[in-house]
Amino acid sequence: MGDPRRLKKKYSGPTHPWQKARIKEEVDLMKGYGYRRKTEIWKIRSELGRYRQQARRLIGLRTEQAEKEKKQLIDKLHRLGLVPEGASLDDVLGLTIRDISERRLQTLVYKKKLASSLDQARQLIVHRHIAVGNKVITSPNYLVSVEEEAVINYAPKSPYANPNHPIRVQALEKEKRERVLKEEKPKEVEEEKEIESEDVNSEEAKSEAS
Repeated sequence: MGDPRRLKKKYSGPTHPWQKARIKEEVDLMKGYGYRRKTEIWKIRSELGRYRQQARRLIGLRTEQAEKEKKQLIDKLHRLGLVPEGASLDDVLGLTIRDISERRLQTLVYKKKLASSLDQARQLIVHRHIAVGNKVITSPNYLVSVEEEAVINYAPKSPYANPNHPIRVQALEKEKRERVLKEEKPKEVEEEKEIESEDVNSEEAKSEAS
C-alpha cells in the first residue's frame, strides 16, 4: 500500500490568484527558461525564500554557530554558482528566480548546444538522454553545481551520443549559421555607416556649391 502518511507540500503558491505583475513575470519565465507549468516556478520561488529566510535570520547574529551556518549557506550557494566566492549574506538576499533558473539543467543543456531549443532540452532530459557525469538526470529543474557543469553530456546509451546523429548535425549547422550571421552583421553596420557618411558629404558639397 505504500507509506500511509500524508506528505507535506514543500512549496507555497501565490497568496492571491490575480496579480498582474506576478503573472507577467511567470509568463516571461516560462518563455525564457522553458518551464512547463507554474508549479515549477513556485517551487523555485519557495526554495529561494528559504535561502533568504535563513540569510535574514543569520544576518543579525554574531555567535559561533551563526558564523558556521553562514559559511555553510554561502559555500552551498557558491557550489551551485549562485554567488561568488567570499560573498556576503547581502548577496544571498539579492538572489532572484532568474539567477536560479540559469543554473537549471534544462537551461544549461540548451546553452551548451546539446539541444536546439529549450523545449527540446526538456524533452531530452525527461527521456533519459542527458547525463551529468555518469548519472542520468531526468529532472529539468535539477540545479547543476559548478563542478558538474563541465560534465553535462549525452547519456552513453543514448542514440544522441553518436556524433553523426541527425539532431547533432542539425545543431552544428545551426551554430555555424549563427556564427556567420554574427560575423556578417558588423560588416553590414560598417557599410551602412560608410553610406551615411557619403550621403552627408555629398549634401555638404551641394550646400557649399549653392
